[in-house]
Amino acid sequence: MKPPLPSRLLLPLLLLAPAAASAHALDGVDVSKLSQADAIWIYLKLGFEHILPLGLDHILFVLSIALLEPRLKSVLVQATAFTVAHSITLGLAMYGLISPPPGIIEPIIALSILFVALENILVSKLNPWRVVVVFGFGLVHGMGFASVLTGLGLPRRLFLESLLAFNVGVELGQVAVILLAWGLVGYWFSGKPWYKQRVVVPASIVIGLIAAYWTVERVFFA
Repeated sequence: MKPPLPSRLLLPLLLLAPAAASAHALDGVDVSKLSQADAIWIYLKLGFEHILPLGLDHILFVLSIALLEPRLKSVLVQATAFTVAHSITLGLAMYGLISPPPGIIEPIIALSILFVALENILVSKLNPWRVVVVFGFGLVHGMGFASVLTGLGLPRRLFLESLLAFNVGVELGQVAVILLAWGLVGYWFSGKPWYKQRVVVPASIVIGLIAAYWTVERVFFA
């Protein structure tokens, strides 16, 4: 028996995971010599690529918040809360005001995906407090973005421009995931009486299992 359609759509994403380890190399680019336009373009692209196709954990989190009630307005409100939150911690970390240890942040990111996936399975409708939860998890994800960006480095004389460009690229990647999920699934099926059982539950189970595996891996084997 074939797995449900959402599961078949999610499983190929696992193939992207090994690529993430070699992602984001600037391949011999001397960032100190970049022009303003080049720096903005490069860091915008790096931010987008950190979501699509390389940020599987962030993709699954965004998919999780889009699944339960995939109306664009509802999803975009949650995505906006997530963006505001990760922008705060990304900026604080890059300016050296906070220094989050990756060994703590990465397992919490995995747990955040697991939490939202389980909520999708257990609740029957979107609760207003989810925006607050998403905001809180966004603060954690921003610290994860910061660890990536710290590894890349930022041109000192174009620090703010490059930081903003990376953040905008991340946001564009998230919006692309939301629109893709809405166009492939939400628009067509969210109004069906079987949407919860045939789409939300199986897809959330797959996402939850992946997140649980990552949590164990990041806590005990990282």
